[in-house]
Amino acid sequence: MNNIKNFHMSPDEFRKQGKQMIDWIADYYENIEKYPVLSQVQPGDVKAQLPANPPTQSESMEQIMHDVNSIIMPGITHWQSPSFFAYFPSNSSGPSILGDLLSSGLGVQGMLWATSPACTELETLVLDWLAEMLQLPEKFRSTSVGGAVIQDTASSAALTAVLAARERKTNYQTNDTGNLGNLVAYVSGHTHSSVEKAIKIAGIGKNNLRLIGVDQNLAMRSDLLENAIQEDLQVGLIPFFVCASVGTTSTNAMDPITEIGQISKKYQLWMHIDAAMSGTAAICPEFRYLLNGVELADSFSFNPHKWMFTNFDCNCFFVADRSVLIKTLSILPEYLKNQATESGAVFDYRDWHIQLGRRFRSLKLWFVIRHYGVEGLQHHIRTHIKLAQQFAEWIRFSKDFELVAPAPLNLVCFAHKTGNEFNKKLLETINSRGKMYFTHTIINGRYILRMCIGQTHTQEKHVRLAWETIQETANELISNK
Repeated sequence: MNNIKNFHMSPDEFRKQGKQMIDWIADYYENIEKYPVLSQVQPGDVKAQLPANPPTQSESMEQIMHDVNSIIMPGITHWQSPSFFAYFPSNSSGPSILGDLLSSGLGVQGMLWATSPACTELETLVLDWLAEMLQLPEKFRSTSVGGAVIQDTASSAALTAVLAARERKTNYQTNDTGNLGNLVAYVSGHTHSSVEKAIKIAGIGKNNLRLIGVDQNLAMRSDLLENAIQEDLQVGLIPFFVCASVGTTSTNAMDPITEIGQISKKYQLWMHIDAAMSGTAAICPEFRYLLNGVELADSFSFNPHKWMFTNFDCNCFFVADRSVLIKTLSILPEYLKNQATESGAVFDYRDWHIQLGRRFRSLKLWFVIRHYGVEGLQHHIRTHIKLAQQFAEWIRFSKDFELVAPAPLNLVCFAHKTGNEFNKKLLETINSRGKMYFTHTIINGRYILRMCIGQTHTQEKHVRLAWETIQETANELISNK
């Protein structure tokens, strides 16, 4: 038996390689500003350097890490760079990485309370902490009729909300009969596309999704929402769901939650609030007003993996009545039955979302909250907002650039006055040089640059350099015409 070959990594080898990997990651963060922020490889470059077939013989970690450095790293866009201003933050941190490492090391499958009680109970506690930090209503806490669960992304949270809304509206018959009836959902034209995807997956159909018009601040108009609901009711359709955004992805527009919530109650719609990035700001008391009206919501979600120093994936999904969620998603095959579940004394989070299996995600969130404390989180959120407001002020006083949308938090939408083609060329030129990375959106036919400030180590010097680079590049393009 002793002659049987063992291909596993021994604890001693794991200890050695693990220490080297931590050093590699620490070195990466120390030197991250030396890398081009946007990967400069062409399509197919990475794959072309790797063998087409899997290795027959075992390879060393040294060989693997050599290829990481020489092949993989050139194909990385560095989301953790302090000069990453594109899309939205995905800001990791030391305590989060360590918490995630511990989660991977434990290898817990937390589908039931019984499969690891600490996995479930820590998640419940941490989400109640967040409910307190965000000053959410009591109904969203585990001590009431609602509660919360960690999903992978806001997309999964939206789908979960749509399914629960569908079942509540049809008295839980759709899961049995598959008959959807004539259900209709409502979003604004700026709501994240994941909600449209959820509507399709849930079988509602894109034709039964109404895009509600927006006001001058790009927020949903509640009067147009009510008009659309009334028109659908008059032709025999069944309004059942509306999504309100606290910070749309394109422009950070804030929908009028209270007005939408009142309409939802009037017509018995499920209101879901998508606060993916901007919900984090409400940890600061001065920005809690952004969630005014959340007491009218049936569900609410935000992503600590965007702007709360917790690495991907980590979405927090709160629901006002957990019984609706459980009735919608619960299936209990024989092999999952156990005494704790049957007692009703525990949460089995596999009944709270789409997937059965689940990682020990709350560990990294717990590490982050304990490491930073509420004060530390507030400090860094305020710093990012202050930097964004300074950038917006530079735009306001510029003779060449202008703001094209309100900038309530950490996203600034702006454009050069020369026009769309110039702005597109400006963006492409800056990104191609690798020093920083921006993305764009289109608002009312205009090509707009987006400056999103929220990465963990972004400081004033990075924002100031970005503004100088934008101006210098614009002047260069004009002089080269």
